[in-house]
This record gives sequence, C-alpha cells and structure tokens, in this order.
Amino acid sequence: MIRKKSPSTLKIIPLGGLHEIGKNTCIFEYDDEIIILDGGLGFPTDGMHGVNIVLPDVTYLRENRDKIKGMIVTHGHEDHIGGIPFHLKNIEIPVIYGPKLAMALLYHKLEEAGVQNRTELKTVCPRDVVRLGRHFIIEYIRNTHSMADSFTVAITTPVGVVIHTGDFKIDHTPVDGEKFDLQKLAEYGEKGVHCLISDSTNSEVPGFTPSERSVYPNLDRVFSEAPGRVMVTTFASSVHRLQIVLELAKKHGKLVAVVGRSMLNVIAHARNLGYIKCEDSLFVPLHTVRSVPDEKLLILTTGSQGEPMSALTRIAKGEHRQIKIRQGDTVVFSANPIPGNTIAVVNTIDKLMILGANVIYGRDKGIHVSGHGCQEDQKLMLALTRPKFFIPFHGEHRMLVKHSQTAQGMGVPPENMVVIKNGDVVELTEDSIYVADKVSSGIELLDSSRSGMVEDKILKERQQLAEDGVVTVALAVGLDGKLIGKPQLHLRGVVSAMEKLELQELVIKVLEKDLSHYWPEYANSNAHNNTRVDWSGLQNEIECGVQRMLRREFQGQPLLVFLMQIPDAEDEKEITVKPVGRRRRRSTAKVAS
Repeated sequence: MIRKKSPSTLKIIPLGGLHEIGKNTCIFEYDDEIIILDGGLGFPTDGMHGVNIVLPDVTYLRENRDKIKGMIVTHGHEDHIGGIPFHLKNIEIPVIYGPKLAMALLYHKLEEAGVQNRTELKTVCPRDVVRLGRHFIIEYIRNTHSMADSFTVAITTPVGVVIHTGDFKIDHTPVDGEKFDLQKLAEYGEKGVHCLISDSTNSEVPGFTPSERSVYPNLDRVFSEAPGRVMVTTFASSVHRLQIVLELAKKHGKLVAVVGRSMLNVIAHARNLGYIKCEDSLFVPLHTVRSVPDEKLLILTTGSQGEPMSALTRIAKGEHRQIKIRQGDTVVFSANPIPGNTIAVVNTIDKLMILGANVIYGRDKGIHVSGHGCQEDQKLMLALTRPKFFIPFHGEHRMLVKHSQTAQGMGVPPENMVVIKNGDVVELTEDSIYVADKVSSGIELLDSSRSGMVEDKILKERQQLAEDGVVTVALAVGLDGKLIGKPQLHLRGVVSAMEKLELQELVIKVLEKDLSHYWPEYANSNAHNNTRVDWSGLQNEIECGVQRMLRREFQGQPLLVFLMQIPDAEDEKEITVKPVGRRRRRSTAKVAS
C-alpha cells in the first residue's frame, strides 16, 4: 500500500542485504536525522568480468549526507563492514560505534584506504548504550554468531523500540563462553518491542542451528586419521572456528602455517583482543614449512569460497610459490559455499583431487555449521521480543517470505509485516507499517584497481567481449571519397564460418558501396572548388553499414572498434567509435593522418 509520507514517521530504508546474501546496509531516518546500520560489500557473479567488489548504491546517502549522525556496526564480517572504507571516500560519517574486534578490523581497512581521518571509531561492550542525534538511542545486546564479538541492537526511536537482530543463531555452548543475552531481549519484549527486523538466512531450515562446538569432534577425527599434511580452509573471519582448529592443532602436536592476508590479519587482531588464545610457538613462518615433517604440519588457508586470487585456489592450480599439493595431503573445507560460489568451490575441489589430495567436504561430514539461526532460533527470537510489527531481513526473497510465514505462526498479523526489497522506504508509525516510497538502489562495482567504479556500460562491453569477441576495422579515405589502400581487419575471440580473407573482401564491398552512396551527401564543394566534408557524419553512416553486415554474418554481436583515417587537412576532426551491441555508446578519439 502506498501512502503519503509523514514527518512523524520512522523511515527504514535497506540499501543492501535483501533478495541477496551480502552488502548489508540499512538506513534509519527520523525528521532530519539519519543513522546507518552496517556497511557491507558483496562478491561478483560470474558475469561481472574483472569486478572484485560489489557495493550497494549509496546515492541516497550522498544526497542526504548532511543528515548523517553516525553508524552502528553489529559485527566484523565483510558483508557488514567491508564497504565502509569505500563509502567514506564519498560521504563523511561523524562516528562509528561497534564491537572491539569489528573496529580493529575496520581501522586496518580505513588505514589501507587512507580514510581513517574521515570518521571516529568508538568501541562498545555488551549492554553499552549510545546516543546518535536527538532521536536515536542504541543498546548493544550480545548475541552468538559464527564470528566473535557479535551484537543485536535495540534502537529506541520516537515511534518505539526497533530491534535489529544482526546475524545470529542461538548457541548455548559458544566457543568463547560469551552467551546470547537472552535476558536483555526478554526485558525489551516485556516492555514492548515496536518492530523486529530479523535475520532470515536459514528460514527454510527446520530446527535449531547446531552449536559451533559441534564441529570439534568431527574435525578431531579428521586430524587423527590424516596420514600427512592437513590443510584447513574456512572463512577468515570465523574466529570461533579458527580457535577450534588451533586447539586441535595443539592437541595433535601440529605446527600451524597461516596462508592468506585476510587470515593473518584476523588472527593477529583476534589474538591481541583475546578472542583467540594460543601460544606463539604454535605457529611457523610459511617459508619454513618444508622443514616441518608432513605429519606435524597444519596449513590454515583462505579460499573456502573458491575466490580466484585466494591462496587455496592458487594452490589448486599449482600456482602458489611455496605450497604444492602432493599425495597424502588432506584438505578440509570447513565452510559451505555461499549461494553463487558453488561452481567455483567444486572446481577447486576437483583440481585438488586431481593433484592427489584427499578432500573432506560436504554438509554430511559435520565439519561446518552455519552462523545463522534456523526456524526454531527464529521462533525463539520472536517469542522473546513479542514485536508488534515485523520485517524479515538479510536473505533472498524466498527466505524472507518463509520467515514472514513463521512470524505469522507466532502471532504477528499479516498486515503488521512487510516483505521488502532494497531501496524500499518503510514508514513506521505508532500504529502502522507500510512501504511509502522507493529510493535509488542497486549496485556499484569496483575492479582490481579500486580507484573508480565500473560503470554499467563498461560491464556490458566486458560481457560482450567475453561472449562474442571484438572486430577492429581500420580504413583510410581520401578527399575523392575513395578508399586509400586496403582496409585492415582484425578479429579477436570471434567465431566465424568465413575465412578471414573472405570476410575482409565482404567488408571492402560494404565500405565501397556506402562510401559511393553517402559521399555526395556529406561532401560539398564551394565556388572555389574547395571540398568540405562532414567526416563525422560520413563515418557514422559507414560504421552503421559495417554493423549491419556483422549482425547478418555472425550469430552473436561482436564489439566493433571502427577507425577511419582522413586527410591531413582534417587532422583535428573528431570521429566516433561505437561498439556493436543492444545499446550503442559513443566515445571520441582523434585520428592521425
């Protein structure tokens, strides 16, 4: 239902995290004040050629930068803090509150990006209360997740208390002993929770999510049965899992070599803050691993999602400088593929097996548990908070729908909940919830340079190059409207049933025909017999003719780069170079004679 905006409503605007997994970013706005909850990134799909990082479109924040009072961070996973350094290049966030581990990881990222002076980082502890602006009071409530130092937040606003769960599961035996503060949730439920915004990732899965501790005996068995080196890959930020692996390494008398920059960084910060406890003597430098007996070595590495540049992917390809797979190695995937990464993970597993490794993977092995609550966890969250209104969050559409059905089963009326998309403006009043508007949403893409955004038109050109290749046509035209010499034709990545010489002759015929046809229209002689030529217009017509020919002769639509050389007198004329495709885009280039 679309209703008129009211200045007395609380606006909740997700910019990422809905209909997807990743780039979690949410705006809370009341009158002239905005606070931001998390600022995550996502990872590219197969069709995003050359793209390394996917960010949410934050046009709305740029347009309303003067309203921003600060940011609250729930935990330190990349899909919750990874986008912040990039956003700070365009907008200023006066202060960012978050857990110690998340802030330590974030400060390192800000330093690398050179934006550490554009905000102030402040750490919080369980049950700390902070104020942002006149309208927002936030209390941090300890929860349990796959990452240490994770929080749910209770946001007190003029229309009531909004609880955002963050990522959570209810783990009664957490590795670090920091239990979910269910008592504080129940207190808020008793006082009255106006709206619950809750993690929907595992809403399709019945039961409770197992405790992180449940992987310990299964990993213990794998370590004891491995005849040689053991390699373990997991999410670098899964601090609890890293602690378990390090405990088992010590138990089995193994030395640990850590591979991957992000893994080294997380372990260093987590040890400094006490979230990982182990002795320095447990670790060995990577360059010394050859001197360690195989049965005494454990290699902890990044690459559980088959990321192209990760350490394990390079090891699987035989491209890692210091580590090579050999017979007797055991490789353990202590992680499940994120949706969209399955093919990359399977390909990595195949390559490792071909090289002779025994690869342990799969849900049935009990070596990984999710950090997100299943249906019974979600029911308990709803039972404790007893919200008047409900917004399923963090998940793909089917997950949001299923979570809303669970909430209805727990007594939340259908008219008191909304299933929304990124960019939807939810307006919350004391007695209603509805979608009132929509703001700019979508994605912003960064390639490996990280110096600028990859625009849609660039991505389409890359896709076109990957799918159909590129054709380059270079020709020279004289003042008589005739071709000077033989045009040059170059094909890259183009599949054609025609021989190149045959195709070149066809191109020449098209060029000669179009030059003859359009020359009288674009070349005009004056009283002094000086010929003035509209080279740009002529080039447009000729290029369109070549485009039509390519469409006829090829199944696909290869990118066309069209270069026309003109006489010295017109040396400074600008010509257009346009790709062939569904949408044609112009750029300009000067042509030398």
